[in-house]
Amino acid sequence: MTPRYLIDFDSDLLPRYTTDVIIIGAGIAGLYAAIKASERNRVLIVTKKSLYDSNTRFAQGGIAAVISEDDSPEYHRQDTLAAGAGLCAKAAVDVLVHEGPAGVQELIRLGTQFDQEGGALALTKEGAHSQRRILHANGDATGAEIVRALAEQTLRSPNIEVWDEHYAVDLITDDEGVCHGAIVMRPDGGLVLVNGKATVLCTGGAGQLYRYTTNPDIATGDGIAIAYRAGAHVRDLEFIQFHPTALVYPGAPRFLISEAVRGEGAVLRNIRGERFMERYHPQLELAPRDVVARAIVSEIEQTNSTFVYLDITHESPDWIKQRFPTIYETCLRYGLDMTSDWIPVAPAAHYMMGGIQTDLRGETSVRRLFACGEASSTGVHGANRLASNSLSEAIVFGKRIVDRINELDAPKPLPRIRVREGRKEHSQQAIIERRLKLQKVMLRHVGLKRTRSGLEKGNEELRRQLPVLTTLLAKREEFEFANLLTCALLTTQSAMIREESRGAHYREDFPQRNDELWCRHIVHHRTAGILEGSVDE
Repeated sequence: MTPRYLIDFDSDLLPRYTTDVIIIGAGIAGLYAAIKASERNRVLIVTKKSLYDSNTRFAQGGIAAVISEDDSPEYHRQDTLAAGAGLCAKAAVDVLVHEGPAGVQELIRLGTQFDQEGGALALTKEGAHSQRRILHANGDATGAEIVRALAEQTLRSPNIEVWDEHYAVDLITDDEGVCHGAIVMRPDGGLVLVNGKATVLCTGGAGQLYRYTTNPDIATGDGIAIAYRAGAHVRDLEFIQFHPTALVYPGAPRFLISEAVRGEGAVLRNIRGERFMERYHPQLELAPRDVVARAIVSEIEQTNSTFVYLDITHESPDWIKQRFPTIYETCLRYGLDMTSDWIPVAPAAHYMMGGIQTDLRGETSVRRLFACGEASSTGVHGANRLASNSLSEAIVFGKRIVDRINELDAPKPLPRIRVREGRKEHSQQAIIERRLKLQKVMLRHVGLKRTRSGLEKGNEELRRQLPVLTTLLAKREEFEFANLLTCALLTTQSAMIREESRGAHYREDFPQRNDELWCRHIVHHRTAGILEGSVDE
């Protein structure tokens, strides 16, 4: 069993800091929740890098909300449910589609400058959306613009304190399952106990489970793992979305080529130059992401290549540069001109549909512990996230979390906790080597296409690393590896259990969706083990 805490400590011997609301993480979810909470509370943001380092900053396509008169919440609801492949919580989807437009207006009020056309908000379309409802900023830099606006608001607030370069190691809970705060490691390696009436995990996803990912290095599944250790339910971890189009080019990172490029008419071609999506789905390049990603992998295998091409050269160069300035300039840096060159792309790990299970107010099964953004499992995304719903979800549920927090009374005193496990030094194998090995196991056995034999082999290889969880850990990269290992095992075990193909989870040995047996959630709990949940819980 995973240990309750990753370190030995005596709470009476550590310094303490008390506030009202503790927010761990600083993407759109953390920044927005902090701003809303600061209206009535003292807020502490704990971020392991800075306010400007998060997955949100890399979000290109935009934020989905019903803005156009031609659109409606019902259309948005239908699209979301269809993409979610039968596992969305309908009540959560209803919340998203009805409260999303007000959330966008709040972002604008807070200083976000979305692109406009003819004096109105510019809207584009992305895969599996039936309407144009994607707002964007600076063409293809929506996330960066939202982070800029929210970070500026955060730094202006007298009620928000920010701890950069601090790392949340674990949560503090009492015997009744109530969260009282977190153990935080300072930049110098010292520990401090942070006490608050509410703790909000906004730690993002776990793209670093895979060798190839669009996520930054910090996406190591920290929130999911520390919530799991604290007794929270985590669910749907088998559903990991691989973005179909990440740049594949010598010397370049797996840079995301936004779905909006396909939304604006780009086509996919194999290395023979042939368009191929008509063989896989009637929506062609705008089919759901899991379909497009697997189609690309099939073409790569059939043509014995390592990539396919994305082609938008039929559009005018000036329009491409104006609509996709970030992608254009990044490709140019590596010698690719997207106005005249086909862009070599392949799938890369992008987004976790699952996470820490919450109710409609963002609260987990551990009282006073909340989760928001990619770390959470609100039920909105089901088995496959609809493009650009993630930023909307963070805003909508961030506000709901703060409404719930405002009902809570003052922080309770921290309980006395002494952990003495007698941990031993771990082997000298470098953590970076362990991390690379884990990523290779996940890519090989728990990637886009899965089989029982592969999953069993992956599970066996991952379990050999388990002793590291009970050794002396002291550095951030060691804690990150422990969290990645926890998430990797939970993901692999969930994928082994689900003997069907649904959304982003594809089993070659069970290629069909099976609603009779598998229209349900797989839920993990540290002490209770593997549980099941109904779709509309």
